[in-house]
Amino acid sequence: MNANNELNVLKATAQQIRRDVLLMINNAQSGHPGGPLSAADYLTVLWFKYLRCDVKNPFWEQRDRFVMSNGHCSALNYALLARRGFFDPGYLLTFRTLESRLVGHPSRVKLPFIEVSTGSLGQGLSVAHGMALGAKLRGWDDATIYCNCGDGELQEGSCWEAITSAGHRKSENLVLMVDYNNAQIDGFVPDVKELAPLAEKLRAFHWRVIEADGHDFEQIDRAFAEAKQRAGKPTALLFRTVMMKGCPSFENIPGWHGRPPTDDEARVMLRELGFDDDLEKARASMGNRDFHPAVPMEEQL
Repeated sequence: MNANNELNVLKATAQQIRRDVLLMINNAQSGHPGGPLSAADYLTVLWFKYLRCDVKNPFWEQRDRFVMSNGHCSALNYALLARRGFFDPGYLLTFRTLESRLVGHPSRVKLPFIEVSTGSLGQGLSVAHGMALGAKLRGWDDATIYCNCGDGELQEGSCWEAITSAGHRKSENLVLMVDYNNAQIDGFVPDVKELAPLAEKLRAFHWRVIEADGHDFEQIDRAFAEAKQRAGKPTALLFRTVMMKGCPSFENIPGWHGRPPTDDEARVMLRELGFDDDLEKARASMGNRDFHPAVPMEEQL
């Protein structure tokens, strides 16, 4: 597959992921759509091109690790897992129901390839750095630890403890991805607590910083390719994004951080993403709601 075709496939996959997220959250009438839609493009590129994992062996020791530190974006994490083949996509529609493994924040004991339970903001990067140190101690030279954080999350002091430690330890197998959509639950980031100049701050803490448009697939691809080349220091990928990207009637509105769309709103969102707006037909197209993991859970946990 040539580069242009590959990027077109990734773009289509990212749109499918967005559709999954909206259908999950609308169906549950609970969840956080804003961050998942802003991070969908660059995380699709990571999961479908760069992330080294084995669906049939999710605990392969020398795999790459992915930590969704902003665990409220669980709907995106689950959609990526399902579309990568860890379990059936239809099961996504059980999101946030009592009987489901797809709980509000990712749980390590519920699903394969959830490396750590997250949700309390500010913890994931420290855990990811611990994984990076562990991989180096074990000689797993090809393993990369990827951690996704929201920009608002970086207002947490614990993030900066991890940033300081990783820079000091020269943890070159650690990649931090920042969903820099400039919006959070309480409003716009600069109004809540200004992060700028974020790139300069990270460089001062001995990180390599790569900045990219988080919705430009060529830039995203180049950023991950560069991040794979070790630089003797940890890497931060600052992806400039837009909350609710793909649904222009709802973009860049902080209130969408954690509000599920009504049926009418979901229909508009689906149309703007380029899909049929028949909700029942869309849900039915996702298939049976049984779990059907790629590997029996008793072999994994």
